[in-house]
Amino acid sequence: MILLSQIIEEFEDRFFDRYKASILPSHKKALRAMKRCRKEDGPHMLAQCSNDSCQKHTYIPHSCGHRNCPHCQNHEGQQWIENQLNKQLPAEYYLLTFTLPKQLRKLAWKHQKKIYSLMFLCVQELLKTFSQNDKKLQGMAGFTMVMHTNSRRLDFHPHIHVVMVGGSINKKTRLWRVKTGKYIFCHKALAKVFRAKLLKAIVDHNLQVPKKCPKKWMVGCKNVGNGDKALIYLGKYLYKGVIQEKDILKCDQGMVTFGYIHSTTKKYETRTVSGEYFLWLLMQHVMPKGFRRVRCYGFLHPCSKKLIKLLQLILQFNPVRMIRRLKQRAKITCTSCGAKMKIIRTMIPSRLIQRESYPT
Repeated sequence: MILLSQIIEEFEDRFFDRYKASILPSHKKALRAMKRCRKEDGPHMLAQCSNDSCQKHTYIPHSCGHRNCPHCQNHEGQQWIENQLNKQLPAEYYLLTFTLPKQLRKLAWKHQKKIYSLMFLCVQELLKTFSQNDKKLQGMAGFTMVMHTNSRRLDFHPHIHVVMVGGSINKKTRLWRVKTGKYIFCHKALAKVFRAKLLKAIVDHNLQVPKKCPKKWMVGCKNVGNGDKALIYLGKYLYKGVIQEKDILKCDQGMVTFGYIHSTTKKYETRTVSGEYFLWLLMQHVMPKGFRRVRCYGFLHPCSKKLIKLLQLILQFNPVRMIRRLKQRAKITCTSCGAKMKIIRTMIPSRLIQRESYPT
């Protein structure tokens, strides 16, 4: 397997030379973190065996914890999936995708935080309005939104995935309504309103809309059953970067080859680019500092936990039965006795490690 840290070490100088005019501080931080992830020259943590008769000590290299690193935050991703599955309700779920047209992607790249925030604002306002005006729903909707910026080829492709419950709660009448069918709303109507709202928001924030802005935008909408597969799919790609190291197939003569599944043909294809351009493809998808790429609205908002539990109780629905067995965080075991080890110190600089002080 070709490690991402190896590619960074080999091509980072050429990357900085070629893209010095476009590199942001967040890009440098991401590269620095992923380069040192679980390396001997990075920070370590000290683990001690829980067996009183053993008490072996060992140093373990720290993971970097960066949200774009393919090694890290697997446990956080699992926790997010479990939290979302615990909020499930007895209704059909829908997956909606709001895509920014390619003519606006240059503007989005120059003003990432602002455009991404406006996309979130417009989509949540749109879905709340559609739910209130829908004949079958007529109430407050619940949905989870996730921002993605990459295509499967790793090109810059901002879009928002929405997992929406096909149900609503009316606070005045206290009625729970559900909607079934292939689509929750008309995708053409969603696209028209999304286009109008976002373009108006861009103009209101004193940004220039490109002259060749298309009149027709794309919004996807499909039924995803009880929603568990859609939530698990989004959770798996939420914290582990845009590429897994198993998909990096070759690194030779200054070129990197990686594989991906084509979104239309569903066939496994490959793409070969220069090493520095490969790093640039990855850095395009590092989110601005402090930006939250996952947001929940309506009765799925974090402040609505009591309401969700009440609905589950009244509707006699136990989401625990629906939760699949997910991978647990790997345990650190003692190489001498096999007992579980516990972490007693963290973030120890490599220069301060005195291995001879502890038995190994």
